[in-house]
Amino acid sequence: MSTATTNLARRAFYAVPVIGWIARDIAEKGEENIYYALVIALTCVVLAVKTWGLVALGLTGLALVPVMFVVLIAITLG
Repeated sequence: MSTATTNLARRAFYAVPVIGWIARDIAEKGEENIYYALVIALTCVVLAVKTWGLVALGLTGLALVPVMFVVLIAITLG
C-alpha cells in the first residue's frame, strides 16, 4: 500500500463517529485513554443487559468469540 492509500484509510477510519474519535485519541495522546474506552464499553454492556436482559449478555459473549480466538493464537505463538 502506498502512503496516500494508508493516509486515506486512516482518515476514513477516524471519520467513524465514536470509534474513530477514541482511536484518534489513543493514537495521538497516548495509551492512557484506552481505559476510558474500556469503561465506556463496559457501561454499554451493563446498560444493554439492564435493557434487554441476558440476551444482550449472550450476544456480547458471542461477538467476543473471534477476539478470544485471536488472543489464544497470540498467546500460543508468542
